[in-house]
Amino acid sequence: ELMVVVIIATILLSIAIPAYTNQIRKSRRTEARTAVLDLASREERFFSTSAAYTNSAANLGYAAFPAQVGSNYYQVNVCSPACNAGGPAAPSFSVTATPVAGNGQDKDTQCVSFTVDSTGRQAALNSSSTDSTATCW
Repeated sequence: ELMVVVIIATILLSIAIPAYTNQIRKSRRTEARTAVLDLASREERFFSTSAAYTNSAANLGYAAFPAQVGSNYYQVNVCSPACNAGGPAAPSFSVTATPVAGNGQDKDTQCVSFTVDSTGRQAALNSSSTDSTATCW
């Protein structure tokens, strides 16, 4: 009888622990979304007084980029002006949050990066580098 109880407990734990871990990862995504929106807000504030966006961490209240934020599960970085060849013309910026390696959040394959640009467009990519904005935002 004891062996049956142990086997049942093992089966339940093998299902419960991965589900719990996945829920924790999902809840930590809020930290990434909050961080990119905060940094985008700081860029807009800087633009309102300087008529230009900046890559300078000091101008945006950070020591350096990439900067770890919140509980250190994510790091944020900013790129200004136009970061990608297909991006908007200068002046522009793009803020991206990515998981910090080695803390468990880097195993989140659904939402590998969160991005907000100067037009307010929100985007997210999964581990295959395909769009997962609807799932992550």
